[in-house]
Amino acid sequence: MIEVDGRRACGEWENIVSRLAIVVERKEDWTSYYPSEDVITVQEYLEQPNEDDSGKRVQVINLCRNYKYLGHGYYCSLLAEARGHRVIPSVRTISELARKALYSLALEDLDRTLDKALADHPFGSTDGFTLTLYFGRTDIEPLQELARQLFEAFPCPLLLVEFRRNDSWHITGIKPGALHKLREDQEDLFANALDNFSRKIWRKPRSRRLVRFDLAILHNPEEELPPSNTKALKNFIRVGKRLGIEVDLIEKKDYARLAEYDALFIRETTSVGDHTYRFAKKAESEGLVVIDDPASILRCTNKVYLTDLLRAHKLGMPATEILYKDRPLELERVGERLGFPLVLKIPDGSFSRGVIKVEDQAALLKVSEELFEHSVLLLAQEFFYTEYDWRIGILNRKPIFACKYFMSKGHWQIYDHSPDAEESSGDFTTLPVEQVPPEVIELAVETANLIGDGLYGVDLKQANGKVVVIEVNDNPNVDAGIEDAHLQDELYAIILMEFVRRLELKRQGQPWSENQTALTL
Repeated sequence: MIEVDGRRACGEWENIVSRLAIVVERKEDWTSYYPSEDVITVQEYLEQPNEDDSGKRVQVINLCRNYKYLGHGYYCSLLAEARGHRVIPSVRTISELARKALYSLALEDLDRTLDKALADHPFGSTDGFTLTLYFGRTDIEPLQELARQLFEAFPCPLLLVEFRRNDSWHITGIKPGALHKLREDQEDLFANALDNFSRKIWRKPRSRRLVRFDLAILHNPEEELPPSNTKALKNFIRVGKRLGIEVDLIEKKDYARLAEYDALFIRETTSVGDHTYRFAKKAESEGLVVIDDPASILRCTNKVYLTDLLRAHKLGMPATEILYKDRPLELERVGERLGFPLVLKIPDGSFSRGVIKVEDQAALLKVSEELFEHSVLLLAQEFFYTEYDWRIGILNRKPIFACKYFMSKGHWQIYDHSPDAEESSGDFTTLPVEQVPPEVIELAVETANLIGDGLYGVDLKQANGKVVVIEVNDNPNVDAGIEDAHLQDELYAIILMEFVRRLELKRQGQPWSENQTALTL
């Protein structure tokens, strides 16, 4: 007989905070454990009158044999939610676990940690195995962090996780487990995990923080060229407290925690093909205010889209042509039209990566062959040299900062990624927006407005009486000591108060952004 009685173990708060209901499908499912007044059958729970319980919080642990649609387990969670009870698993979790298309998104990033976690474990020598998780706990220590993340993504008392190895380890399936199918050794693990979980339920809740909103900032501490340096992130946290905003730094592993927050601010280089875009999509689906929003990421991370957009609206840009991998003859003519040197770009490069200057036809053929390995489309652009680029920061259709980014020493770009570079990036000058030539500000705002009303960094060049757009960045740098050099703390406050404005509108049931409805690109 195994004792499970979290209520007696920590019952100090039982008459103040909560009531626990452990719901099983049949009484015999509980015979391996000590009797507890918290354990009831699903039939008893479903037939309970929905009455006010003197303000007590009710926590329901649904241990039915399965959660199939419109079955006992499904109705248990459905009615629990209707009664205002906190239930695990929720109907949403049940629905997600029933369809691989829904849960596979959250598993993609977790796969990448498996090879390292299983390297020194006996399971690592097999081709596959199934692991049972008990309230997010496992006795396989290298997989404990993964177990926690899976439980946060899919809060379910018992989870069966299937691992398979081809060239590397992958999670190929995840589904709810069943209490009545546990072996004796597994019953011990379940009992301990349930006791630990129920103790958490009885803890005295922390006093409510005196903050208006909770903002998550997604960042990557290991990123070589992040959009915000460490000091800038600390400034966001510090200024946020002053404004009544609790700012938390989160990472890729915190995907399942997004729903805890009111808003998401992405301070990691974005890409449609990685987790940053998935974070933005999930945040949007959860109703969070999010910058960068998914539509802006889609539009800004592809230079082909921007080229077409600028052309359609007749806005200034260097002479540009799109090159197609399956039209090699165009490579013979593009040099004649644009002249040499010219610049080749892959559509989704960032921080000057995938942007190469070619001096002649031979270099054009060689470099394009290399770049076509990464993209079936390339951009060829006239070489428009200036000593510096303008970067105009735009937020909600208004300019908020202005910088001159100078070219890296001895190089034609701001960033020099060559191994023998004297310096990786050039100097900068930050100045008040009102000191920028009006034609630069006007073109920057007009261009950003075509993307949306988020936070953008518009890069422009100005020479010979001409202003052209080079790029629009969906998550522009906000670095301490650079972009904030003129406004200091005010820059962080401007950005954070835009989140507050949108969140206040959301509370009033009004749309806070024109980008809430994503457009098909």
